[in-house]
Parts: sequence; C-alpha cells; structure tokens
Amino acid sequence: MKTMIVIPAYNEEKSIYDVVMSVKSLGENIDVLVVNDGSDDNTESRARKAGAKVINLPINLGIGGAVQTGYIYACRNNYDCVVQVDGDGQHNAKDLPALLAVIESGQADMAIGSRFIEKTGYKPSFFRKIGIKYFSRLVYLFTGRIIADTTSGYRAANKKVITLFAQYYPSDYPEVETIVYAAKNKLKIKEISVSMQYRKAGRSSITPLRSLYYALKVTSCILFFGEGGKVT
Repeated sequence: MKTMIVIPAYNEEKSIYDVVMSVKSLGENIDVLVVNDGSDDNTESRARKAGAKVINLPINLGIGGAVQTGYIYACRNNYDCVVQVDGDGQHNAKDLPALLAVIESGQADMAIGSRFIEKTGYKPSFFRKIGIKYFSRLVYLFTGRIIADTTSGYRAANKKVITLFAQYYPSDYPEVETIVYAAKNKLKIKEISVSMQYRKAGRSSITPLRSLYYALKVTSCILFFGEGGKVT
C-alpha cells in the first residue's frame, strides 16, 4: 500500500523536526510530506532536515487549504493511503500502524483516531469538551452515525477519500464537515482509540470566542450551504 503522511504546518519550527522523525522512526514504508502553510519561521528547513518532502504555500491558506494540498498531491501521484498528522506534536506516531491497518484491511474508507471511545489521559478544556459533544450530535443528526471525536485531525484515508477530498475540502475548521461529506458520499468511517498528547510547542488558536465562531460556521455550512452534503 503506497502511503503518505501529510503534515500541515504553520510556524511549527519548534516541533516539526521531532514530528517527522517520530513518524519515520516507525520503519514503515511511507513518504512524509510537510505542507508549509506560509510560515515565516524555520519550519521548512527543520522539516527538510528531518527528511520530509516539503511543499511551500506562498501564503497562509489555513488548515483546510494545507491539508487539501496534500490530498491533491497524493491523488496526482497515485497514493493508496493518506494519513493526516498535526505538526504540533499532539498525534502519537505509535498509533499510526493501527490507523493504517484499518485502511489496508478494508474495514473502512476513513479511520479517525479518537480520544474518547476509550479512557485515555487526554482531558480537553471545558469549551472544547462542549464543542466536541455538540458536533457529535450534529453529525449524528445529519448522518445517523455516532462519531465520538468529530474534531480529531488524526485520520487515515483510502484512495476513494483521497479522490473526494482532492476535489473539495473545507477551507477552515474542516474536521466535522468532512465527516458529513464522506458519510453523504456513502463512505465507511471507523474510529479507533489513540493516545493524544498535548502540543509540544506554541498554543492553540481555539479560544472560547473562536469556539463559538467555529460552531456557528460549521453548523451553517452543513445546514444552509450544502458543502457537507455534496454527493459525487
């Protein structure tokens, strides 16, 4: 199975080297692509030093644009599987083989690394916890599927999903919308338990105010604009 790890990164010079090395240390026969999302620090050089391929975006497109760049690259280069890994060190590379196994065995088209289907040491903030529960109910309302960790960005996708996401991917806050999008296109989704870590450096951009904006934007997209409901 031809596999690529896609790591979107914006000003992650303090963590990107370790993230790339942790993935490569597993000895898997996989390529690592860092999508440098208009960083103005040393993200590119640190990623290359760790042995990753790098695509430099000329401006900051946001998480959606960076991740879709990876899917477009994978689609054009005939990859069988893509795994999204955050550049801040929150995703544990030790869980990567389990995500890949779901795709390789055909159990699902998309595997989501979940923090909540089993008890782990991860404890989200109050506002994040409320948001996750809200989005889980929203996804169930529109798809009939129970997804415990709708905001997890740790995901593996097969060729069907790669093709779908290369054609369309939400510009920002994409995690929830892409679950609905995949479900509406009759793709199989499976959650597996992962041990999420706290970010290695920097701080999250998700403040309580942004959390509210996030909830309103994603809900409106699914309800009114039909982005989550596109069917190929």
